[in-house]
Amino acid sequence: MSAAIVIIGAGQAGVQTAEALRTGGFAGSITLLGNEAYGPYHRPPLSKAWLAGEMDSAQLVMRAPEMLARKAIELRTNVTVSAIDRTAKLVTLSDGSSLPYTGLVLATGSTPRRLPLPGGDAQGVFALRSRDDASAIAERMAVCIEKQLPVIVIGGGFIGLEVAATARKKGLSTTVLEAAPRLLGRVLAPVLSDWYANLHRSHGAALVLDARIAAIETDAQNTVTGVRMADGQVYPAGLVVVGIGVAANDQLAQAAGLECDRGIVVDACGHTSDPAIVAAGDCTARRLPDGSLLRLESVQNATEQGKSAAAALLGLEKPFTATPWFWSDQYDKKLQMAGLSMGADQWAVRGDMAAGSFSVYHFKGERLLAVDSVNASKDHLLARKLLDAGVSPTVAQAGDLGVELAGLLVK
Repeated sequence: MSAAIVIIGAGQAGVQTAEALRTGGFAGSITLLGNEAYGPYHRPPLSKAWLAGEMDSAQLVMRAPEMLARKAIELRTNVTVSAIDRTAKLVTLSDGSSLPYTGLVLATGSTPRRLPLPGGDAQGVFALRSRDDASAIAERMAVCIEKQLPVIVIGGGFIGLEVAATARKKGLSTTVLEAAPRLLGRVLAPVLSDWYANLHRSHGAALVLDARIAAIETDAQNTVTGVRMADGQVYPAGLVVVGIGVAANDQLAQAAGLECDRGIVVDACGHTSDPAIVAAGDCTARRLPDGSLLRLESVQNATEQGKSAAAALLGLEKPFTATPWFWSDQYDKKLQMAGLSMGADQWAVRGDMAAGSFSVYHFKGERLLAVDSVNASKDHLLARKLLDAGVSPTVAQAGDLGVELAGLLVK
């Protein structure tokens, strides 16, 4: 059998892997399978510019089919994979046909968690993951504007807050219901959580923290009319957007007997427990040197894991070791995060929080773990250099604008 690589998933990770295989010299066939009607597109704008109507379909395209074809990458859309036969090295499609492979890439992404409450499947209740999801939310927002109906966002994470910001920009009455005592509690320092809460309130969004939701209320047509809380209070709603996290799409991998643990377990090079299969992107859980597992959901992670996975299939070792980074746009503020702040026990603020341009430095003891920058792109770029180099300023230095932190880097 001639060399043939099949890639399941036509998002950021799948496209990156395919292109890295070609630039790496792979001359065999590459088949990219996507389960949506569209070719590869950018997902970050879905909760922002696309939802706001500030971006057209052409701008959303990541790679046009003809661009992939020029690289001899066959794109097949509207294709669902039903099984992987690791012994025969065959991928079975839902129409009963099959594709042989010498190498297989799992870039299956993730799926938003659904609201496990009465009314969670009502008309007008949406999660946001795909282009179709975002378009449906935008259409419902238009109805809410016409009928002056409020928007409820369940979940004060990045997706929820970005949708809330977009809704407010459209002039919609918007309430965010967050079960935790603060926004973005898993990823931000308390001082930055409080700052974001003030940002949203200053733009007219209502926030309910420690929210306990009992059910989604509907009318006779099963269309959402409100969100009922555990204490009986009802928040009227013409649209409910649920942003309570995602689950890795590892069902195919589990059924094929690959090691999975809240994601397809991979090493730093993208190897799975089968030497002929690699994985990349949101579907993965990366095994770290200490044995723990790390799940990252970001464009950077999908891109870098895709490069690593391609190298692995080419017989090379290209571990993904760069500092993780992520961004979020809410109103006119851009948050850029570098590093992983879990375990931080002290923080330093650099800049003026009141002016809206600053950075929060996360430390564990004296070691710099991460830096979160708001409208401070130079800080973010420097932070990535410091973290990549393993260089830590002191807490006092980080908080002192008079100290030139770039000077800490070895020339």
